Amino acid sequence: MTFTQDYSAQIKRLKAALDSADCVIIGAGAGLSTSAGFTYSGERFRNNFGDFEAKYNFHDMYTGGFYPYSTPEEHWAYWSRYVLINRYQDPPKPVYNALYELVKNKDYFVITTNVDHCFQKAGFDKRRLFYTQGDYGLFQCSAPCHNKTYDNEEIVRRMVDEQRDMKIPTALLPRCPVCGKPMTMNLRADDKFVQDDGWDEACERYEQFVHKHKDSRVFYLELGVGGNTPVIIKYPFWRLTSQNPKAIYACINYGEAMCPPQIESRSICINDDIGNVLSEIEKVI
Repeated sequence: MTFTQDYSAQIKRLKAALDSADCVIIGAGAGLSTSAGFTYSGERFRNNFGDFEAKYNFHDMYTGGFYPYSTPEEHWAYWSRYVLINRYQDPPKPVYNALYELVKNKDYFVITTNVDHCFQKAGFDKRRLFYTQGDYGLFQCSAPCHNKTYDNEEIVRRMVDEQRDMKIPTALLPRCPVCGKPMTMNLRADDKFVQDDGWDEACERYEQFVHKHKDSRVFYLELGVGGNTPVIIKYPFWRLTSQNPKAIYACINYGEAMCPPQIESRSICINDDIGNVLSEIEKVI
């Protein structure tokens, strides 16, 4: 069910729900980072990958990430730039910072399918974050031969600094320290995704938080979650709201703000850019 109620009234309801909640559970998808300026096509793509676009005729970062490059040196030239700008640089707009200011004094937890680490860069407590789909900042064995991930910032920066003609030096190719096979990104793409100890611990903390507050005045705040993986955030939020008569559900999503009719009376759906909505909330007295 989509909503067309008065925008100002919806903003006020959103602020009231946030203020009165015992806790806030944030579910964040790609739309949140898009609102923060992490766009993967257009000018930002051309500024960083114009040479790859000219050579291979693809026009966005996602396509480039799946391109079958002829050599691993070229593959990692692309991916090192990709990781640098989408993981180790700050987003152009302070949307995550604005979100943090709204919830920093609340009892909160975040579950996200985003892999760009923007929550921690904005000040969110890492023990209150559950990154379900991996992290651009981690490598894993491509086999994988063991259940461990590795921080990649140092080697990624070297790859970017030392690449020439769209290739990194062969000596910088990342290899598994255990079996010697090539390393790959720790991103959920198939059944080889490594869920290391940190992933398991974050998952357990999230589940404990949800269970602890299952009968509380919970504000389920869904931000920019699309239809690709609704079973991770969207459907559980709908179910948990339905099961708890004290809970409020909010969905802020440009073009996809909706909820099932069973929870309509306790839902706030706003079809707008997330950054705009957060700015409007700050104006409510």
